[in-house]
Amino acid sequence: MPTLGVLGTMVWDRIHARDGRALPVEEWGGISYACAAAAAARPAAWSVVPIIKVGRDLEEQAFRFLRALPGFDTDRGVRVVAEPNNRVELRYQDSNRRCERMSGGVPAWTFAELEPILPCLDALYINFISGFEFGLDVAKQVRAALDVPIWADLHSLFLGIDAAGWRSHRPLESWREWLQCFDVVQVNEEEAGILAEAWGDPWRFAADVVGHDLRLLVITLGARGAAYVASPEFGAGPLSWRRDATPTIAPAAATRSAKFEPPTGPVDGDPTGCGDVWGATCMCALLAGDSLEGAAQRAMIAADRNVRFRGATGLYQHLLGRITT
Repeated sequence: MPTLGVLGTMVWDRIHARDGRALPVEEWGGISYACAAAAAARPAAWSVVPIIKVGRDLEEQAFRFLRALPGFDTDRGVRVVAEPNNRVELRYQDSNRRCERMSGGVPAWTFAELEPILPCLDALYINFISGFEFGLDVAKQVRAALDVPIWADLHSLFLGIDAAGWRSHRPLESWREWLQCFDVVQVNEEEAGILAEAWGDPWRFAADVVGHDLRLLVITLGARGAAYVASPEFGAGPLSWRRDATPTIAPAAATRSAKFEPPTGPVDGDPTGCGDVWGATCMCALLAGDSLEGAAQRAMIAADRNVRFRGATGLYQHLLGRITT
């Protein structure tokens, strides 16, 4: 049975002022959104191995969530640690802007911890939810050890943290080396702007950096959809991709790009987790044999449905159309 690894951090969210609510809402967030999406979109006969460290303070709740997802194998990659689980306080300023404060935090993965898990994987989806899942040295070791497609949402690698736990955007140091570690990189529009500061144009930047190693750069655009720039070496069938021993980023001779429009107009709802749902759904669709365009449309539909739901618990059933709110 082929296996997809999903690596990230489960976060217990406390959300203020979402939908104009007077009282805060508490629920699972972080990688939980991508896990729900993977459960709904995984190709037939595939299993999912969550690669997650969970604080002992939320151990029972985390396993209850993960074991409710069909096709999930929680025995191989879930580790319970003594440290308190990551918790995030989200305060919405409007439907697209929010500030967040993190407390607690599970320790980063070492390569020695990840190495026994990697041989069972046929593909790997990584989402840097905390930004501290692992460092660049471990990313390089994972890439060297795995000759399978790797999708990485770099999100919180762009977030610093102050002494009080408040997160704020920062440049990504050694960004070229980070990009060399993955076949597909996903960022949002603001993060693309940070990467492309020296270029002045994120699309010119994207066309310059995709090549043999970074095959696809995806930029999510919020309510406006998503766009991509792909190298000539990005082809259908991620399982057929193979890599040279020495990774390099070389400007592509002929890239291709497109923008994907959302399936509906602007939707009132909760945008939390939409990028996570989009990325996990798109990767699962590619693994199932969809074209990039077809996979992106499936991802758009899933993200649109996510806006109409609250939280990650029960989300996979909602994405399949089994429950509504």
